[in-house]
Amino acid sequence: MKQNNKINNSNMDNESDYDVLNAIRTKKASMSKGHKKIADYVLKNVHQCAFFTATQLGEKAGVSESTAVRFPAVIGLSGYPEFQQKLALVVQDKIKSFDKIDILQSNLTEDVILDNILTMDAKKIEHTIKNVDRDAFKIAIDDILSANHVYIIGVRNSEPLAAFLGYYLKVIREGVTVVKMGGLNEMFEDMMHLSEKDVVVGISFPRYSMKTLKAMEYANNRNARVIAITDSKHSPMNMYSSCNLFASSDMASVVESMVAPMSLINALIVSMCVRKNSQVAAYLENLKNTVEDYSFEGNDEINMLDDNIIAELKSITEFT
Repeated sequence: MKQNNKINNSNMDNESDYDVLNAIRTKKASMSKGHKKIADYVLKNVHQCAFFTATQLGEKAGVSESTAVRFPAVIGLSGYPEFQQKLALVVQDKIKSFDKIDILQSNLTEDVILDNILTMDAKKIEHTIKNVDRDAFKIAIDDILSANHVYIIGVRNSEPLAAFLGYYLKVIREGVTVVKMGGLNEMFEDMMHLSEKDVVVGISFPRYSMKTLKAMEYANNRNARVIAITDSKHSPMNMYSSCNLFASSDMASVVESMVAPMSLINALIVSMCVRKNSQVAAYLENLKNTVEDYSFEGNDEINMLDDNIIAELKSITEFT
């Protein structure tokens, strides 16, 4: 695994050494008229071009699709897909480098930011679809539905994900605890009765939580089934898990994108609802009837001087 890490890092270094915008500027003087049009358009609109197809780029630059397709070779690239990747890296590096001052001073317009962030989030979901382990997905569903008790753990940016999964999992089955993570005492109080018949779902994305990792280590030592929902095979959350579900969460701005992890969790919930459709239907019907049985009209305040209460108090006083 360490060897793979080195190979990946080496590839990333090679990618970062190639400056696509500088290559365009350097080669522009020797380009054909059509390719110069593309060069000018890309240099002025790099953030949009990162997400254009060759057809779209040709239309925007006022040249044919075939001219756009041939353009990457002029600047030393293998083809249009690699050209898109290089432009996407420029956009990502620009947005990743934001801090609060950069955002205030940036010349990026709201429209550009909106288009880029939504497109990047869509690409994260697309990447997750292509790379998710479908066997692990099915195993996670089996484990969660068959467990005596399910414990869900998420801290910081993963806390809303844990709450979301816990909320809907309680509709599907009994015995669900979203572990309180205020402190180690609270965490282990919630998990003190954990056994080998239970399942722990640990959710953590960069920056990873040591609390979540310790909780998963504890669950592993108690021989419980441990499911990790995290970003990659290199995540430390995989150390103690027997089932790993990966969702892309690369930072595209000053906040970590949780769109793909939320979508993955949503898929888990819907799949379990389909598996347990009769139980879910019975729960919802029971909830509806309970609300109707105990419903009331008006506000949610009890007036201690309500006429009925006063009359009842009077009758008690007269009787005594």
